Amino acid sequence: MPRAAQARAARRTEQLGAIITLQELLRDRELTQETLADRLDRAQGNVSRTLRRSDLHLSTLREVIEAMGGELELIARFPDRAYAIG
Repeated sequence: MPRAAQARAARRTEQLGAIITLQELLRDRELTQETLADRLDRAQGNVSRTLRRSDLHLSTLREVIEAMGGELELIARFPDRAYAIG
């Protein structure tokens, strides 16, 4: 495999290692579903279902991340440029 392809594969592998589920993020932030439910003013069961989903609306994901105390950033990357989408 050419060196450039090896470098791209290594970067992609590194990026994939950084992928985390919302459940894992909640644990990493040392929060409980109950705490998050209170912050979102939702039932804990609804929060549990939301955290297990693999396909969320961006608005829902942003709301969950902000309730955890974070900020969601969306970046579109192209070979020649990256764009922050607001």
